[in-house]
Amino acid sequence: MNEFDCDLLVIGLGPTGDILSILARMQGLTVTAIDREPAPYPLPRAAVFDHEIMRIFQMAGVADRIEPLCRVPDRYQFLTATGEVLLDFPISPEGPYGWAETYALHQPAVEQALRARLAELDVDVRLSTTLAGLRQDANGVTVETTGPSGPQTIRARFVVGCDGAWSSVREALGVGLSDYAFDEPWLVLDTIIEEPGDLPIVCQQICDPARPVTHLAMSGNRFRWEFMLKPGEIPAEMVEDSRIRELLEPWHCADRVMIERKAVYRFHGLVADRWRVGRVFIAGDAAHQMPPFAGQGMCSGIRDAANLAWKLALAARSDAPADMLDSYQTEREPHVRSIIETAIAMGRVVCLLNEQAATARNEQMLARKAAGEQDVSVQYPPLKGGLLLETAAAGALFPQPIAGRRFDELLGLSGALVGRELPALDDLPLVRLDLDSPALRPFAAEIDSWLAEHGASAVLIRPDRHVFGVGPPALLLQQWNSRLRLREAA
Repeated sequence: MNEFDCDLLVIGLGPTGDILSILARMQGLTVTAIDREPAPYPLPRAAVFDHEIMRIFQMAGVADRIEPLCRVPDRYQFLTATGEVLLDFPISPEGPYGWAETYALHQPAVEQALRARLAELDVDVRLSTTLAGLRQDANGVTVETTGPSGPQTIRARFVVGCDGAWSSVREALGVGLSDYAFDEPWLVLDTIIEEPGDLPIVCQQICDPARPVTHLAMSGNRFRWEFMLKPGEIPAEMVEDSRIRELLEPWHCADRVMIERKAVYRFHGLVADRWRVGRVFIAGDAAHQMPPFAGQGMCSGIRDAANLAWKLALAARSDAPADMLDSYQTEREPHVRSIIETAIAMGRVVCLLNEQAATARNEQMLARKAAGEQDVSVQYPPLKGGLLLETAAAGALFPQPIAGRRFDELLGLSGALVGRELPALDDLPLVRLDLDSPALRPFAAEIDSWLAEHGASAVLIRPDRHVFGVGPPALLLQQWNSRLRLREAA
């Protein structure tokens, strides 16, 4: 008798848990997912995501459903109180990963698409169900839950807590948090406006020392404002309708606004000390939280899911080395910390309340802009350490060329060896893509150029689309085998 009810138990079904469940199921694992709520949260939360995340949605088979639910903004701007542009980030409608660089979303609609995909894949979803306790041994994890049918026990090979900032899984593991000591209270206001009039259809940070403000045109007829609370202001008073009308007065839309959500949040940066304890992991907000200024909170959780899903699938099917699963935190934590530090740096630009300091900031930024010295590209670092070779481009995302169709359609959920004169893969779970093959010919020129740029004859791409390494193809295969123990290394 099989001692396991499932290979993977996912606790928490926000976007991180949804994507992890989908990708793990598509990789062949049996998946049970529980969530304390009876349905997806019905109000907006995340406001934007980037092209890397749409590429993961593509991998999960939902990009074509999600794209129509979103808006591609023209730009992301930092403005002075009088409207001078301090920073102007243009947004390309087609980035290097095959999708627009930024999308504004309505999160409940996106989550409905993800839940529909879970149903298609026959993931065992149990709603209104909470974690009551867990214990693990060398072979698996026994989880006690409480739900509509009363107490139940689930035996899983692996458990991942995607259960948010107040994670019960993290608490059960006794994992602490390191704090970046950035803590700012903001009123978040989500609205529907049927007639937007002259409201700007962009993403803006208004760096006004009298009150910093964020304004975003989200998908459809939804708009978000975020107003920083000043010292001494009381959250309960800031959410009163009369106060909200005052805050919206400069936008000349208070009489046309239907408020969907109003709440005061504290923007902060936190990272869990451990993301894995034995066979139990945490991901998304359970593992890290960040200010919203870079728009990367939901994105970072979905990246966690893409990083972890293929590794858990491999570990469930084989005698994988122990450090393979340790590579999850090794790779993801420095990447997350870089994003948190970028978001905090953006926040410190926006959140200045001292008028003299704000004036000096404006003068310096405008001078750099006039001199052409501003860098308005947002580049996050490649992954480091973990399951990567020490070669050029290792840890970077491989680009996704488009030539009638997108390159990733050739990969499915597998890794790939790409180059010329490739050796046979035998039974390795990789896709062999020779640049001279008919299937790859439409993409060959762009990939050839990428290989030449990195001085390589071949590239091995991991299932999560990150580059394992570049070099001679036989050496790449030997190292892939050795690192993952797929078979005895040659």
